[in-house]
Amino acid sequence: MNDLHTLLGDPVTDPEEDAYVVFSLELPSQSLGFIDPQAAEIEVSIGGRDLTIRQSHGLLTSDRKQGTTGAVVWKVTPLVASWLSSPNFLSKCGFLSPLSIAIELGAGVSGIVALTLAPQIHRYIATDQDYVLRLLKQNITDNSPVTNTKKPKTKKKTSRSLPLEKDSIETLELDWELNSVSSLPIQLGLHENAGVDLVIACDCIYNESLIEPLTNTCAQICKLRSHEEQVKPTICLVAQQLRSHDVFEAWLKCFNKYFHVWQVPDALLTAPLRENCGFIVHVGVVR
Repeated sequence: MNDLHTLLGDPVTDPEEDAYVVFSLELPSQSLGFIDPQAAEIEVSIGGRDLTIRQSHGLLTSDRKQGTTGAVVWKVTPLVASWLSSPNFLSKCGFLSPLSIAIELGAGVSGIVALTLAPQIHRYIATDQDYVLRLLKQNITDNSPVTNTKKPKTKKKTSRSLPLEKDSIETLELDWELNSVSSLPIQLGLHENAGVDLVIACDCIYNESLIEPLTNTCAQICKLRSHEEQVKPTICLVAQQLRSHDVFEAWLKCFNKYFHVWQVPDALLTAPLRENCGFIVHVGVVR
């Protein structure tokens, strides 16, 4: 905790005031925040890796009542992936290392954060609802050098590929409204009180009714780790596009109820995630 205080400064103590300050800034217009919802595939290059991500426009525009937003790639996701795969304060403080375990909530179909961060850590668990998992697994397989048997499109692509252990990315069905995380240690084979090092949520805050289930799920996962003084706490990282003042304020109030919260300052972020870019990143340590 002391390392976080030193790097991040004062935590959020007044969510209403913080939300007011954030939305008093001039924010760029980015509509909903999809990269290109019409495209069958998205090409991105992150951290020395060229990725081809398949999307499902048909699923996005379907009338599925449980949600369809995970069917395409959101703008903030590759930005966060790029930042996390480069030197950052989490690695400096020891929350990301070759021994670390990370779990992502609402990963969507892309697997972009998983594919870029997994080569640097021990295990990465990407979770979402069942309807997402088939395409998520396909994107992970198609973009993993170990499992991809197709001929590369260019020599450049193979020369920039980084090694990825076959089993370092796992997928798991997790619905914040329906599933308990109490069985996660058994499902993931975690040692008692070990938990995970990092919980990641990228652009999962867009529907006010999902704020409480999402935040509660984050908190429950963080509480899987022992609170002994010598054990580093689990860090919860939440990155989002700024769209609605009311939804953002409601989330920040809820997150602050469960977590000690810091907004990550510009000095610790890469340029596309800094102030006035329309995105914001917070970290939390469960209370």
